[in-house]
Amino acid sequence: MEDFVMNKLNGKTIVVTGASSGIGRSTVLDFAKQQVKAIILVSRNKERMSQVSSEIAGKCESMLISCDVSNKSEVTKMANDVLSVYEHVDILVNNAGVGILGKVTDQSIEEIEQVTKTNYLGMVYCTKVFLDSMLRKSSGHIINVASLAASFGIPGLAAYCGSKFAILGFSESLKHELHGTGVRITVVSPIGVKTNFFQHPSFGNKFKNKERFYLDPHAVSKAIIRASTSNRLEIVVPFYMRGGVWLKNTIPYLVNPVVGSSFRRLLDN
Repeated sequence: MEDFVMNKLNGKTIVVTGASSGIGRSTVLDFAKQQVKAIILVSRNKERMSQVSSEIAGKCESMLISCDVSNKSEVTKMANDVLSVYEHVDILVNNAGVGILGKVTDQSIEEIEQVTKTNYLGMVYCTKVFLDSMLRKSSGHIINVASLAASFGIPGLAAYCGSKFAILGFSESLKHELHGTGVRITVVSPIGVKTNFFQHPSFGNKFKNKERFYLDPHAVSKAIIRASTSNRLEIVVPFYMRGGVWLKNTIPYLVNPVVGSSFRRLLDN
């Protein structure tokens, strides 16, 4: 299987957003093992990007671009810079994301906008600026990193869940539109991951007791590598959590109260 994936990815050009840490960093490192041609690292943190780039030196070409994906003009400039060098992107990994914990009544509209613009609109902006080049070549794959929160509404994370629901809905619609074009789209939806996500001050220690359930970023990046050669719409990580999504959709009147009460307790502690 690994040889098959490597052969499919040989010589590919890949863009990874949120590439400086966590899932993005692990994704860059894993793609660099697959004999790809080039990886374009996109992030707001130039220093950490440089560190990641040094880790893949000699394995493939790399390009670093400082960009806030929530800023449409910055995304447009980023894409122009990439396409002026490589002309075509084979794989786009929309990974950049943020989360802020808090009840909607307690959050400012600016905080809700920040989450929505980074997670959802950032994905839309990046998809739009690279999609035409993929369609011209009748080849390409867009991988959107969502979350299990794309299927479960979680108290205290309304903006985050809303953005991830939106990613899944947008991706499903786009997959239908791209039928027969040679361009594919896959969503990777993990449970909690050991990243900087939970280090935002709003989380405090509220999720501390759930850390034992968190995934290593490498588990998600491996799923992203698999997604890059898959025709599936969504890959849930770990795979058995697909059962939880099925239960939620099948018997929501039993599952939703459990999810609601569990996370409300976290907010109240």
